[in-house]
Amino acid sequence: MINAPLVGLSLFISVATGPITDAAPAANMSTQQKNTAVQQFVRTATECVAQAVAADPRFGDPKMANLGDLIVDSMPTCASSMRAMIDAYDRYFGEGSGEAFFEGRYLDVLPTAIDKWVKKLSEKQRPVTVE
Repeated sequence: MINAPLVGLSLFISVATGPITDAAPAANMSTQQKNTAVQQFVRTATECVAQAVAADPRFGDPKMANLGDLIVDSMPTCASSMRAMIDAYDRYFGEGSGEAFFEGRYLDVLPTAIDKWVKKLSEKQRPVTVE
């Protein structure tokens, strides 16, 4: 199970990088507007992890590492993207909401999102054969 290592890694990310302090006037925004505002941060963080996983030489070799291990190993590379995502959530939804999102919903769906992203990437890169 990857939750324990990723939760521990979330603490590393929190300590290793400081908060981004760009106060946005989120008080007058709807929930939909706030969700839209943070989506680019979520996408950037997820793509960073997916690219790191896809570039890992252990990826695709079931004897070497599972997807959860590859995701955990990608986190130091993607720490700034993760920090930006967490800070964006804090800015738009209130202090502490970024960590809660990261440790909860985000980590719950991250393996599935990475798997889909990498499969889509490999389909695009697959050579086309003409018979």
